[in-house]
Amino acid sequence: MRFRVSLTVLVCAAMLTSAHAQEKYRVYFGTYTDDVSKGVYQCELNLEDGSLSEPTLAGETSSPSFLAFHPNGKYLYAVNERDASVSALAIDHKTGNLTVLNSQPSQGAAPCHLIVDPTGKNVLAANYSGGSCICIPIKADGTLDKASSFQQHVGKRINGHSIHVDPANRFALCCDLGLDKVIIYAFDAAKGTLTAHGAFDTPKGAGPRHFAWHPDGKTAYINGESDLTVMACDYDADKGTLTQTQVLSTLPRDVERKGGSTAETVVHPSGKFVYVSNRDPYNSIAIFSLDPKTRKLTAVGHQSTGVKTPRNFAIEPTGQYMLVANQSGGNVIVFRIDQSTGELTPTSTSVKVPNPVCVRFMAIK
Repeated sequence: MRFRVSLTVLVCAAMLTSAHAQEKYRVYFGTYTDDVSKGVYQCELNLEDGSLSEPTLAGETSSPSFLAFHPNGKYLYAVNERDASVSALAIDHKTGNLTVLNSQPSQGAAPCHLIVDPTGKNVLAANYSGGSCICIPIKADGTLDKASSFQQHVGKRINGHSIHVDPANRFALCCDLGLDKVIIYAFDAAKGTLTAHGAFDTPKGAGPRHFAWHPDGKTAYINGESDLTVMACDYDADKGTLTQTQVLSTLPRDVERKGGSTAETVVHPSGKFVYVSNRDPYNSIAIFSLDPKTRKLTAVGHQSTGVKTPRNFAIEPTGQYMLVANQSGGNVIVFRIDQSTGELTPTSTSVKVPNPVCVRFMAIK
């Protein structure tokens, strides 16, 4: 037992040292395209002071509202929400520019979220208006093959909002806002198949949207878009099941709820904090601390300075900075994260990005 504990400490220390050795990250921003926005934008984040360089257009594609990297770092994948397709883009590591390789239909309307499974063999995407999810194999050259598996959700109101795989890559979990369910599929990465396995029922009217794993892989956090909550769940990796343990509001206690919705859930790399974005009219990032033993949430506070319709936000791998994409604000802002409390402190950094909705980091080699 002593050897195992010591080995874990050494591995974690090595990972932390490696992350902090990185001086800069390239940041990619997914957007909704229009007369101003043309596709995916990029800039550089300096870890010394949290500053961002001026964003530039990295690659043109239609409304790339969510992005995901291939594990080999050579390719970026994007949903094309308005075109109902998924695109593969090659990354030029010298310039950060992107070249579209090909696209495949998402087989459902308004694809809004995607991931690449850890083996790098498949893209999994969720279709919002279509209320469905799909698996698309990735070829050796990074291009997308024809879909290998498709699952249509059934109900009076169906809105597939995000899809995730568990740490063992055995199960795929798709949040369906309209059904108030997280639908769970057995996932075979080698065959690229999704097979019905079960479902987790969230509270009625919650509207599950996005899902984030704790680093332990045994706990998950889901934001309720419709009722402005965050749900903590235990995960049984053998059975592929979720069990709700806690539900908390993402609003301050003294705020009377009048409409609004949440958007994103992010767990800090340290596993000590959880964050959820509240959109109009609250425009804030809700901050929660985690009990190191039970993984239960405690509300810490809210940060609203400069926040306007915070769609997606992300924390860079070292855990020092959070970047928030202000969809209606037309900019991306940076907060410094207190490593002891999880609280967010505004920085002077703000860069203009048209209709930003997704933030992703890549180490600069």
